[in-house]
Amino acid sequence: MAAPPDEASESVKTEPELLEEVKQETPGCNDSEETALGNGNGVSPKPASPQAAAPAAVTSQVESSEAPDRQTLLAVLQFLKKSNLKESADVLLREIGVVDGEDAPSPGQQDGAEQTLLSRVTAGNSSSAAGGGATSSSGASAGGLGKGERSAHTSLSSGPQDQPDVSAVLSAYTQQGDPALYEEYYSGLKRFIESVLDCHRAELSQLFYPLFVHMYLELVYNQHENKAKSFFDKFHGDQECYYEDDLRILASLSKKEHMKGNETMLDFRTSKFVLRISRDSYQLLKRHLQERQNNQIWSIVQEHLYIDIFDGMPRSKQQIDAMVGSLSGEARREANKVKVFYGLLKEPEIEVPLDDEDEEGENEEGKPKKKKPKKDSIGSKSKKQDPNAPPQNRIPLPELKDSDKLDKIMIMKEAAKRVRLGPDSLPSICFYTFLNAYQGLTALDVTDDSSMIAGGFADSTVRVWSLTPKKLRGVKSTSDLNLIDKESDDVLERIMDEKTASEMKVLCGHSGPVYATSFSPDRNYLLSSSEDGTVRLWSLQTFTCLVAYKGHNYPVWDAQFSPYGYYFISGGHDRVARLWATDHYQPLRIFAGHLADVISTRFHPNSNYVATGSTDRTVRLWDVLNGNCVRIFTGHKGPIHSLTFTPNGKFLASGGTDARVLLWDIGHGLMVGELKGHTNTIYALRFSRDGEILASGSMDNTVCLWDTIKAFEDLETDDFTSATGHINLHENSQDLLLGSYMTKSTPVIHLHFTRRNLLLASGAYSPQ
Repeated sequence: MAAPPDEASESVKTEPELLEEVKQETPGCNDSEETALGNGNGVSPKPASPQAAAPAAVTSQVESSEAPDRQTLLAVLQFLKKSNLKESADVLLREIGVVDGEDAPSPGQQDGAEQTLLSRVTAGNSSSAAGGGATSSSGASAGGLGKGERSAHTSLSSGPQDQPDVSAVLSAYTQQGDPALYEEYYSGLKRFIESVLDCHRAELSQLFYPLFVHMYLELVYNQHENKAKSFFDKFHGDQECYYEDDLRILASLSKKEHMKGNETMLDFRTSKFVLRISRDSYQLLKRHLQERQNNQIWSIVQEHLYIDIFDGMPRSKQQIDAMVGSLSGEARREANKVKVFYGLLKEPEIEVPLDDEDEEGENEEGKPKKKKPKKDSIGSKSKKQDPNAPPQNRIPLPELKDSDKLDKIMIMKEAAKRVRLGPDSLPSICFYTFLNAYQGLTALDVTDDSSMIAGGFADSTVRVWSLTPKKLRGVKSTSDLNLIDKESDDVLERIMDEKTASEMKVLCGHSGPVYATSFSPDRNYLLSSSEDGTVRLWSLQTFTCLVAYKGHNYPVWDAQFSPYGYYFISGGHDRVARLWATDHYQPLRIFAGHLADVISTRFHPNSNYVATGSTDRTVRLWDVLNGNCVRIFTGHKGPIHSLTFTPNGKFLASGGTDARVLLWDIGHGLMVGELKGHTNTIYALRFSRDGEILASGSMDNTVCLWDTIKAFEDLETDDFTSATGHINLHENSQDLLLGSYMTKSTPVIHLHFTRRNLLLASGAYSPQ
């Protein structure tokens, strides 16, 4: 289950109390100040970032912003009455808790009336907040400094409500002045931004896209369809190229009725678009809007944008372009400051017996030379506790069975023979090509020991192949099992039926295309997820379906086992990820917060965290223990199809339809690398067993190898970098590209490093 909202978000303070708190808590400006630009007069659901953000505030701005907010409210009431729009005035009065029919105060009575009116608005907020998604305290006023800007998990139904709240009424009536002026307002802002110094222009240019969308939507919402079309035609060409897909959707919304069913635009209207701007650039913008009295744009900034202010030099165009592109703008820096335990759990101490071959080789020379170094390299890992690791019992993990211990011993032996990779020692690549895959190959996975491969197909089947000479066998029938001596040493071998031996098994059960397959670490089970909304667990002993997990209502795009088995994660079209345990038919956690489909999922190596990639173009990291979102990474310009963690758990790589691989430092919450080399969607990413090489596979039919040691070694994640939330990236990622290997005509959809660091790649041949 998702974590409850922070306690502070459950109470709504009156304005004097809030102002007093702001004064007490803000002796001066703060490096990590964040400015919440909200009208503060109602519930404002936004993308979930479950940890509470407590932005600092500047008192003078709060004081200067209160009066305009009160006057606006009163002026709107007076305007409605003068225009004989009594019905609309009543709606507004009802919403803010004033009794029907009460006269709006005259200008001479404003002082007393303002207190009454605003205290009732505050009272109204506390009742409306109870039914909303995330709430914002009533003190978050026009100058922007929401002390109580808190966020909770956004429920799936937290779209705009049909009943008008205060902000909806205001947007419906205050913007009806003169729709013809919208183009003039936008052009004026554009001229101003183009006239400022270059260092500020890049930052302020971020305003263009959210303002363009909201102004267009307001024109459509108020049924000025011709003006909306003219506005769109005139300015859509000015937007960044990575918003093309969103603009196509926007262009199709030409009537108010169209907006009701469009989830993307509902999210855009109800979420605050986050812009990260330096203090100097923000002051320039504020001064310009106040001098011009451009209330139209200022009200959109208040209502729909969240300005995250940082102290220091403005960012360059290159730095901004690297970080923007998601549906909700950039991530708030506050969202990435929770401590993350990214270290690895302590390995159990297991004695490693020597192979017969090793003993023979050693006895020839008279001394067991191999034993000592092998023990040292393994023992050093198990005895040292990583300072960044979570407590061993932070989440319950399954106990090791005897078979698991034997497997660990095998892994350790293989590790001793592992090839050390690097720029001068690249891995060999073995490619498995699926020929005549007329069923439509949609997903692949390989077991950790590289003995089996499973494919999901569009014809609803899952097929499992053996990659070794050993064939796949099912268990004998019940009558034959009764004849077996259960005390014999080779009982596991005797229960297998040689008559069923074959190189490939077909698993039938899904009623739609299969989009993901995942083997359990012990190779006894296989997960598959499908368009039919289910995740199925298959036994690799009997090759039958054991459970169909039903929780998603729509297609499930991905499902992945935990590195420790038992737990698995799924993500789907319903925009949430779910955490499951194999012995529970209901999910243990629901991770809600993405604004669009969750299409890729991955467990952290220590199993305490889960990463999800979405078509909202963000990557989120979730805490398995409490369901909180502890990291939000923005920078991709398209849906994110692949994720992988480094073996040490410190870094995360993501790839998507924008053909870029982005590298993230989990501890600091920063983007630390951008790898450009592919020309099409990246469907597969995998780090080598020691983390020296990153392999990426793409729809452009190539596998690329990247030097991750070089990418990570030059990082300077100092305090200032963390405070501003950006880092200087390698200017030329070609320096990090170690090799690019092309197939004849096979898109690469899966990569896997064997325990000895041989790279296995796979995909289905697609004749041109």
